[in-house]
Amino acid sequence: MSKVFKKTSGNGTIALYLGKRDFVDNVDSVEIVEGVVKVDPSGLNNRKVYVYLACAFRYGSDDLDVIGLTFRRDIWLHRIQVYPPTGGSEAKSPMMESLLKKVGEQGHAFSFQMPPNLPCSVSLQPGLNDSGKACGVDFEIKAYIANAPDNPDEVIQKKDTCRLMIRKIQFAPANNKAGAKADLSKQFMMSDKPVHLEASLEKEVYYHGDPITVKVQINNETNKTVKKIKISVNQLTSVVLYSSDTYVKEVCAQEFGETVNAISTFEKSFQVTPLLANNKEKRGLAVDGRLKDQDTNLASTTLSQGEKEMQGIIISYKVKVTLTVSSGGLLGGLTGRDVVVELPVTLMSPKPAEVKLD
Repeated sequence: MSKVFKKTSGNGTIALYLGKRDFVDNVDSVEIVEGVVKVDPSGLNNRKVYVYLACAFRYGSDDLDVIGLTFRRDIWLHRIQVYPPTGGSEAKSPMMESLLKKVGEQGHAFSFQMPPNLPCSVSLQPGLNDSGKACGVDFEIKAYIANAPDNPDEVIQKKDTCRLMIRKIQFAPANNKAGAKADLSKQFMMSDKPVHLEASLEKEVYYHGDPITVKVQINNETNKTVKKIKISVNQLTSVVLYSSDTYVKEVCAQEFGETVNAISTFEKSFQVTPLLANNKEKRGLAVDGRLKDQDTNLASTTLSQGEKEMQGIIISYKVKVTLTVSSGGLLGGLTGRDVVVELPVTLMSPKPAEVKLD
């Protein structure tokens, strides 16, 4: 195995092992989370060892916790007993076999199957003066020593626990479709003819860092002039917990000094590239979840089957094409108006090549 992730409890009695920390959500199913807990029975004092996987929404940093209240809500949690073993042996994957071989006789395997309607790992970019863990959705595997798995009054000491953060991620679908198309005709004061705007995207899915190609067609039947064309990309972050709120942040905007005179047509393709590097100071911007201080990118679009409501943070993007139209005459620019269309676009990372186990 190329790499093993390990975390040992403070007392050295238990240790948590994972073969990987990224687990792929394929929309209709999620990769099984597998791991091993190494247990030294001599340090248990007749207690049991449990492991849980939790998906949680963090809406405040740990240093804000007051009077026992935590700024964290579990969206999904599943817990199992690993020692003493409770069930029969199941068929083990090559990953599990490799971990057990590395850990030795004291290793006890566990696995979790996450439901497909959980959100992916997402962080909300903190402000310059914010401290502590970032708000967002995270996934945690925790092994601990306790007398009962679900006793809320039992105090688990920190030295009896070990934990590792993991990520639930989605990759762009293999088959890319044609992009969205939108059109709008708009009439203006003192003009009996409209400006007709049609915009389309070359494809439905774009990878992070790649330029987005937007084809713009304008039929200006008015006596007014299209002064400029602005193309922007907006990130829509829907936070779905007790209620549903959506926050819109512009992640890319570019103005093009193209003019379209009265009674004329125009057709051209433009390119814009949304990058996290250009949005580092935007507080609350959603980025893909990261482990420690890894580099990341703008949060990927959330793919969903749509059958069951998803809680947590849901990400989507729209390309916005804006024409600024004005005219001369006595009123001048006072009669100017914008013509706007929006196109949904998917921003994701490509699926990496498969990594084979040794």
